[in-house]
Amino acid sequence: MKSIGKPIVKKDAYALLSGQPVYTDDLVTKDCLIVKLLRSPHAYARIKNINTDIAKKVPGIAAIYTYKDVPDIRFTLAGQSYPEPSPYDRKILDEVVRYVGDEVAIVAGENEDCVDKALKLIKVDYEIKEPVLDFRKALDNPIKVHEEDNFRTLCDVGTDQKRNLCAHGESVYGDVEDVLKNSAVVLERTYHTKANAQAMMETFRAFSYIDTYGRLNVVSSTQIPFHVRRILSNALDIPKSKIRVIKPRIGGGFGAKQTACCEIFNAFVTWKLKRPAKVIYTRNETFMASNSRHEMQMKVRLGATKDGIIQAIDLYTLSNTGAYGEHGPTTVGLSGHKSLPIYNHCLASRFVYDVVYTNTMQAGAYRGYGATQGLFAVESIVNELADELHMDPAELRLKNVVHEGETLPQYYNEYLNSCTLDQCIEKAMEMIDWKNKPLVRDMGDFTRGLGIACSMQGSSISNVDLASVEVKLQDDGFYTLSIGATDMGTGCDTILAQIMAECMDCDIDQIITNGVDTDTSPYDSGSYASSTTYLTGTAVVKACEELKGKIVQMAAELMQIEADHITFDGSKIVSVQDGKEMELKDFAHTCFAGGKGRNLIATGSHVSKTSPPPFMVGIAEVDVDKETGAVSVHDYVSVVDCGTIINSNLVRVQAEGGIAQGIGMALFEDIKYSDKGKMINNSFFQYKIPTRLDVGTIRVDFIPSYEDNGPFGAKSIGEVVINTPSPAIASAVRHATGFQVRTLPITPEKVLFKKDED
Repeated sequence: MKSIGKPIVKKDAYALLSGQPVYTDDLVTKDCLIVKLLRSPHAYARIKNINTDIAKKVPGIAAIYTYKDVPDIRFTLAGQSYPEPSPYDRKILDEVVRYVGDEVAIVAGENEDCVDKALKLIKVDYEIKEPVLDFRKALDNPIKVHEEDNFRTLCDVGTDQKRNLCAHGESVYGDVEDVLKNSAVVLERTYHTKANAQAMMETFRAFSYIDTYGRLNVVSSTQIPFHVRRILSNALDIPKSKIRVIKPRIGGGFGAKQTACCEIFNAFVTWKLKRPAKVIYTRNETFMASNSRHEMQMKVRLGATKDGIIQAIDLYTLSNTGAYGEHGPTTVGLSGHKSLPIYNHCLASRFVYDVVYTNTMQAGAYRGYGATQGLFAVESIVNELADELHMDPAELRLKNVVHEGETLPQYYNEYLNSCTLDQCIEKAMEMIDWKNKPLVRDMGDFTRGLGIACSMQGSSISNVDLASVEVKLQDDGFYTLSIGATDMGTGCDTILAQIMAECMDCDIDQIITNGVDTDTSPYDSGSYASSTTYLTGTAVVKACEELKGKIVQMAAELMQIEADHITFDGSKIVSVQDGKEMELKDFAHTCFAGGKGRNLIATGSHVSKTSPPPFMVGIAEVDVDKETGAVSVHDYVSVVDCGTIINSNLVRVQAEGGIAQGIGMALFEDIKYSDKGKMINNSFFQYKIPTRLDVGTIRVDFIPSYEDNGPFGAKSIGEVVINTPSPAIASAVRHATGFQVRTLPITPEKVLFKKDED
């Protein structure tokens, strides 16, 4: 193939390297109002009185809004397809504040100085209420986080606000209790993953203006432009036809920007005042008033034979959605449905979950989206089983893992069309010389340990997500590709152009990819759920097939022969009947010359009936300092099955970046709250993420499979790569020290003093 699998440079690489102004704040107009938010200092309170009189008199202040000024309408900020599973449980501003950082007032002014001054002059009298901060005590707690009458859900997800229950679900295959009772070995463990910050470089930001036609235009750093349009329509109570959302270049998202954290505030100001307005979150706000990974506690029971055949897995997940339910009902499902199917040969399995409200910052989407947490638990207990049986944990997996051609009961009964997981395990073992190394080695001042883990994810949300594209032949014979998918730094603008170049048998430089504008781009659910290459890529294939058909048909009319006698090789159109030929450039000019000419446009859309899982194996080799307990990654190897590789450079960067984030989750990252509910580590001074020096050597390889349902056999890559470091490193530490850390992160204190909680 000419384009598929090649290391093609990202289309925007040179613009970024040269510092061209492409991000949201680069595009703001000079007359833009500055919008900032007064936030609650209390975890749970009711506003008894709010006085803005003095603040409004500050020179330059254009407006100050409180809960009395906004529509009495509840909605969700979750960027999900309609009807959203997430509850409609928030307003733009509310009389009740539910976490430290919740919005109390919107202040708009001509400059930052006047806005900052006004924020200090707003007087708020609070009725302080006792909060629920420990999610393990939230269910059926007498303190209710949501008592409002107009709380509502559009989908039945097991919500019961009187119990602080955002969602509940069960998935059962076989008789778990009976199989466990008859298993030779039964383990029962509890694992705990903390909330993590996505820590993308560009904070949340958006600006808005009214155009010539009186419509609200919003420029936003978002993963979900079309969902933002619906969210704004719901929140502001105006028709979607009055709203346009434009996505510029995004400085990273990692799932955080699948929640519309900030757009409602500047949009409300613009709609009320008919003036441009922008809101840019500080790093502090991005940490403590946006969203994070869901904190989860997972109780796992596992039954197996004495020779290591896993017979039953029972998983209960308790998830903390925080003050609001954005992504609460959906994230938790992946903790079971993207972990249990790896061990598909079980005689029985059960997955039960509860998602609870607390008075902490709301959780949201983060790369891995719940699978990361569930795989930490399931892969850890499989490693503990191997240790219990004195078996090699890699060989134990080779006995138990899923294979191509199986049906997966805990994965919505999907048929596994492509899988090279067993080959990935063997390749990873070879890369790190597994068979010639013991699981633990004494290196003098430190001990070196080995650990392994597997992971799976999905490729889009089956029967829900929709991708669409539009392709056009332009004069001179180049093409434009209009997409609704959002490139957030992953390179999807380039990858989709590669797919089109392969389909049209042309050079990628002949293709111009247009970014997202909800007025002109075809609808796309957004960039999340590892969907873009698989889902939007298939839409590109469909559109190109249609466009090629139109080119051949148009050429047949011009040459006055049957279309069956026309061939098109990407550069020339040839009549096999008489040998006449036309260069694509000349053909394109003819199409635009009038007469018989036509504008050749094709569209393609795709909804997948399946969500083919990619797979990954990770092996961690770590060093544990004997005196301090400090853990460092010496070597990390991984092997990925993501189907056919579309771009060999970008797929490797995705894998290496995801592994680095996973190492951060395993060893460093942990959002902490005070006993009053205030986030303690709300800056990069306190919240530690790994530097390049902290991740050791990362080595990545691939064992491709071929997925018939994906473009050129491709599956997803974006999320599966973050899931293996935590369980692999935890097992490596166990082998090095004899102590299993079951609560992340794995800090020196836990290792040194052999205690699991801080």
